[in-house]
This record gives sequence, structure tokens and C-alpha cells, in this order.
Amino acid sequence: MDLIKLPMNFLTKIDFPLVAILRGIYPEEVIEHAKAMYEIGFRLIEVPTNSPNWEKSVQLLVDYFGDKALIGAGTVITEEHYESFKKTGGRLLVTPNFNPTIVRAAIADNITTCIGAFSVTEVVGAAQEGVSIVKIFPAGNAGLEYCKSILTIAPRTSKYYCVGGINRENLTEFLDVGFHGAGLGSDLYKPGQSVDTTKENAQVYFDIYKNYKNENNRD
Repeated sequence: MDLIKLPMNFLTKIDFPLVAILRGIYPEEVIEHAKAMYEIGFRLIEVPTNSPNWEKSVQLLVDYFGDKALIGAGTVITEEHYESFKKTGGRLLVTPNFNPTIVRAAIADNITTCIGAFSVTEVVGAAQEGVSIVKIFPAGNAGLEYCKSILTIAPRTSKYYCVGGINRENLTEFLDVGFHGAGLGSDLYKPGQSVDTTKENAQVYFDIYKNYKNENNRD
């Protein structure tokens, strides 16, 4: 499948840097839920590889949104996952771990990379490889003090997102320690929930982030 061509600065132009994680979603419902999120303001949407027929869901989203959103796959942990992901036309690669082979392949393919890391070695290694986003995972389990310490020494060449255990109660606390954005899982979308619930949850997060941004004069 031909890759959607997005502007090189697409990621930097996104003013709502929250990733919607649609874990467990089915292809037949993915468009309606993603459309509800898009209408609220989400521009970063991923379907994890442990979702039913995830390749189909990603391809449907790519076909529907085109260059209006950054669509991709999450939980990409094997080279086989990566090859399947490329065939969907997705432009956002999200992983829970730092696999240099997959990272280098994605960068060579001009794909936006959101790469999981936890230790100092992984965080610095991912940034030095030139990934778009270093995803501190699981940030919720690590805690605010750990994340703050990691961000203090992290290279400024990448953006940093917190993922894992992030919810409407603690999102702003993690942004306060220096994260540029976050990934949202089950507090945003749970398998089986209605589109109305998805839209309500998306609106809650949009309001939280916009209020935070306004209060902190954050770009």
C-alpha cells in the first residue's frame, strides 16, 4: 500500500499531543470511535497489535483520515509486526520497548516513531537513534519522581510522552514534570463502550489539556 504523505512538521504542528490507544477495538467499529475522537481534537490514533484484526483497523483508519491525522499501530514488538504494519500504510509506529532494528527500519522508512523506554540507557539510546518521541512506559508505575529524574538527563532531540497508567486525575501532574504529551488507554477507550462514551471521554481529556495549556502558557 502507498504511504500517506504527511508534512515533515506534522507532529510539531499538532497542538493536542495526546495519543488515543484503541486497544481491543474491532474493524467494524473503529471508524466511528476514531471519528468521534477526531471531531473533539485527537490527531494521533493507534491500534495495538493485540487487538482483533488490527491490520484491517489501521488500514481502514488510514483510508478514512488520509493526511488529516497520524494513524498507526501500537505494541509493535517484532519485525513481523513491523512488516505487517508497513503494509497498512500507517505513519505512526508505537512500541512498548526499544528495539534498535525496528527503530532504524522505521526511521529509514520516514515513519513517525513513538518508542517505549524505561531505563536511562533505553531513554538515551532511543533519543540518540533519532526517534520522534520517546515514550516513557509504564510511566504510571514508575511515578512522578522517577519520570522527573529521567527527563532531567534526557537528550532534547526528541519529544517525551508518558504512557501507562495515565488518567484524567494525574495527566497534568505528569505534564508538570516535563512531558510534551501522553498516551491514553483504558481511561479513554475500553472495548465494548459506546461511541457516545468515547466522545464524552475524549471531550474530558481535550478540556483538561486545553485548560492546562492556557494556565501554563504552554505551546
